[in-house]
Order: sequence, then structure tokens, then C-alpha cells
Amino acid sequence: MTFGVFIHRSDSIYSDIPAESYQFPPQYLGRVQACIGDWIVYLEPSKVPQTRGYFAVAKIQQVIPDPGTAGMYRAIVEAGTYLEFADPVPFTGLAGPIESGLLNDEGRISGRAQSAVRPLSPADFRRIVEAGLDEHEALLPRIGDAASNGFEDEQAPFVYEQERVRVERLVSRVMRDRVFRSLVLNAYDQRCAITGLKLINGGGRAEVEAAHIRPVEANGPDSLRNGIALSGTAHWMFDRGMISLADDLTILVSRQVNDQEGVRAMVNRSGLAIVPERAAQRPHPQFLKWHRDNCFKQ
Repeated sequence: MTFGVFIHRSDSIYSDIPAESYQFPPQYLGRVQACIGDWIVYLEPSKVPQTRGYFAVAKIQQVIPDPGTAGMYRAIVEAGTYLEFADPVPFTGLAGPIESGLLNDEGRISGRAQSAVRPLSPADFRRIVEAGLDEHEALLPRIGDAASNGFEDEQAPFVYEQERVRVERLVSRVMRDRVFRSLVLNAYDQRCAITGLKLINGGGRAEVEAAHIRPVEANGPDSLRNGIALSGTAHWMFDRGMISLADDLTILVSRQVNDQEGVRAMVNRSGLAIVPERAAQRPHPQFLKWHRDNCFKQ
């Protein structure tokens, strides 16, 4: 088992849903199989406009032949492990690429950086995750360099085990809720998607909540595309199926609501959910369909 990097583009030609599965051709089968049972980070390449860089972490459960495309494979993400970073991590920082393993003997980026699937060292994995989550949760305590903490190179396996123990905290529900809230509220500018209101209390905290479209209890991922910013009342109605969204983001009101006029008065004038400008940040039709099929009271 090993950590890995999976490259994913928001405009990908592959039928990926990063929170659930990753489609790939057979030349990467061995590398992906090496990641089974371990964690990977997703990277959006710099060629993509408004690239997110390293944008999420997930644990690979299994690899299967793609049932819908001959000759292709799918890496299945373990339920409850996918988590998007509240702060996407750039591929390159002031000191160069965050993946030190991409540098050749001359200190330059090697051809390995072009690989869509590649192994990732424990130290590089830690750096990426810390950079993506550190401001929102003290997730992975920092480990000093060998020269400063007394460990020599031959003790690296011990450090590796420390990394492995610490990453188990990635499944902490408290931590994930905190990061998910930050992720969603930042994308929606702290504004309720239904009412359009942006209310900030006296303490500077937004009076809006981060809602999962497909709930965590129903294997809904901690993905921005499975999230929406809602005021307390709108969140309550959404969870109870009184309101929902069509694929075109039209706000739907259940016929079972006893105060149709009052609910429709809450909806912003456009009648459409107010969502992020970038399409890759908007609710995914798959999750909206799940909500209509399983929660919305027609």
C-alpha cells in the first residue's frame, strides 16, 4: 500500500466523480492497485483555467474493471473518506513543487510530473494535507527534519508509521464538518442559495449553514458539489423534503407544504438557487436527483 496522486480535470474526458470513483486506462493499473487501502490526493493540473491544484483527499477501497467502458478501470473510493480541501494547494510554492519526489538529481521537475497516477511519499502527503486543512483543523502535528529531531535516515519507516496513524484522523466527523462548512460557505460567499440573504451576526459569523444534498448518513460525500449554503429555515425545509432543486437549479416547493404562499415568499426573486459562478462548484445533478427521489415530497 502507498499514498498516491490522481490527476483529475474539471473538464475531464473521463467519467469521473472524484468523491465516488476514478476512471483510468490500463497502463495505470499497477500504480492504482498499489494505492488500495491507502489515501490519495487529487490534483487538477495547471493547464486547467482557474485550476484548484491539489483539491481533495480520499481513500481507495478497490479497483474494478469499468462496467460501462471496455478496457477501462475504476478506482472505488471508500465511503466517508472523500474530503475536499477548504484551501486548495498550488502545485508550486515559493520553494518549488510541493511534491519533492518530482525533482530529479539536478533539482528540476522530472517527466514523472506528467503522469496521471503516481506514488506519493508520506512526507509529501503530509505537506499537502496540512496545507489544505491546517487553518481549519490541527490535523497532522508537524514533524521536524531528521537533522533537528535526532532521527537518522534509516529510521524513516518509523516516521512513515507515524504518518499512517495520524491520517486516520481524516475520518473524524467533527473535523470534516468544520472543513465542509468552510468549503461551502466560501464558495457561496456566505449567502443562502434559496433566499439570497447574506446575514452576519454581531460576532462576524455568517448566519447560514452548510448542507449536504445527499446526507452523510446516506453515504453523501464531503464534496462541494454535494453541498449548498442554506439559512436555518431553508436547511430545515430542504432536509425534510419541503423544497428541492431541479437540475437547472429551479427551486421546487412541495405540494404538501401547508403555507405555499409563505414559502414562495422566502424564495429569491429569480426562482433559481444562487450558486457559485464556476460550473465545477455547483451542485452535481446526480446529488440533486438523489434528493428529489429520496427526500422531496412531490
